[in-house]
This record gives sequence, structure tokens and C-alpha cells, in this order.
Amino acid sequence: MADGMLAVAGARLYYAVRGAGPALLMVGGAGGDAGYYTAIAEDLADAFTVITYDRRGNSRSTGRDGTATTLAEQAADARAVVEGLAGGRALVFGSSAGAIVGLTLAVRHPEVLTGLIAHEPPAVNVLPDGDPARGFFPELAAVHAEGGASAAGRRFAHGVRGEGTYRWPDDLWKRFLGNQDHLFTAEWPALASFLPDEEALRSAPFPIVLGAGSEDRGTYYARPSIEIARRIGAQWAEFPGIHMEYLRDPTRFAAAVRVLATLLHWQGEASVPTS
Repeated sequence: MADGMLAVAGARLYYAVRGAGPALLMVGGAGGDAGYYTAIAEDLADAFTVITYDRRGNSRSTGRDGTATTLAEQAADARAVVEGLAGGRALVFGSSAGAIVGLTLAVRHPEVLTGLIAHEPPAVNVLPDGDPARGFFPELAAVHAEGGASAAGRRFAHGVRGEGTYRWPDDLWKRFLGNQDHLFTAEWPALASFLPDEEALRSAPFPIVLGAGSEDRGTYYARPSIEIARRIGAQWAEFPGIHMEYLRDPTRFAAAVRVLATLLHWQGEASVPTS
């Protein structure tokens, strides 16, 4: 593994690079930490150059200045990582909030993607009016305003299937706790207002797969993946396990990512003009 810091507009991003082969950028969800994917990156490093990073304002990256972080900034950061570490183009995997960043990247900077895998984006605004899940972001914002980051974090965890049934790596857990206030103050507004640009995603010049875990059926963070796939005419895939299966059983989750990433890589290669 090689790691370091990459300068972007207004921040320096911690990154780690493993393996060799086609570039695979992995974008973390809430807490924005490269450590979410350490184990699966090691499993995939025999077939891909796996790039992980701490999103701006999180963990070992800088950029926490007390102001709201926009999805445009997050997408620009991801583009800079691809340009700086992957030669300008990469397959992108994002889970949860990282999937929202990936969908934004696909719209704003499609030239840097060879394909996108969006796992369980909590894009609740695509759900029907009146769906109880549409109140998720305002509810957590209210809990944070009343009880602070710890109260909001506990409420968040209680709403995610499987959390509390396995142990996080100690260093990752410590960093995540330090990121909670940044999540609920700086990142929450942009995530709460996210709506995918369906027209741009339908016309993307690379393959897109949406997906969700087999144990997450019916949840607010799984159902939007099906709706987005339907609206943009994208492929949909079922992943093993729960929302953070890449922590609970990384070997099983990595096997699923390997199949999809390989498929999308060859689909992307086939779509590139030869002359």
C-alpha cells in the first residue's frame, strides 16, 4: 500500500492506493473514511488498482472549516483523486453517501468515469410523496439540533440494520466518532436535498449499476436504488448482506464487487471507440 495527501481546492485529502490493474476508486459513506474499505481493497488488489480516500473534512483529510460542504465540492474532490492518482479515468464504487457522491460525479464530471457502482444511496427524495422515509434527514437534523452529534449518531445507527452485531476496527471507530459533528452539520444539508439528474444519468457514456444488500430490503437506504435504476434504465444488482457488509464480512462483499467491477470494466472497454 502507498498512502499520502493530495491537494485539492480548499483541502488536502488522505488517500491509499493498493494493487495493480484497472483503477477502482472507492468513495466512503457517512464518516467519509478510507478505512471502511481497507479489507475489501486488499482482497481486490490482485485485479484492480484500488484507491480509497478520506472525504474532505473527515478523519485524516483537511477542509473542516465550519461551512456546509456541497455535493459539487465532493464530486470535484473525487475527480481530482481520479486525475491525480488514476491517470484521469477510473471505475467508481460508492456506498451510502458515497453512492450519492458517485452519482453526482457521474453527472458533473462524466469524463473521468469508466463505470459506476452505486450501492444503497439514501436518495429518499426519489420515493413517493408521503413515504415516511422522506422524513429521515429532517428527523436526524432535529435530533442533532436538540441532543448533539452523539444523540444523532445513536439514532442513525439504530436505523441501520445489522449495526451493533459486529465489531468495527478500533481505529476506524475512533475516527468515525470524531467525524459525527461534521457529518450532521456540514454534510447533512446537501445529502438531504439530493435528487439525481435522471436525464444526465440516462445519457452517461459508461455503464451504471445500482444495488442494495439482500438483508436491506424495504429500508430507506435500499429502496431508492431500485427507483433510480428504473428511472434511468440502469442495471440493478443485489449485494450480499447488510448496509455495511464490507465491514461485517469483507471477503463476501469483495467477491460481489469483483464480479460487478470486472463486468463494468469490460463493458466500458467495449464502449470506447477503436478509431
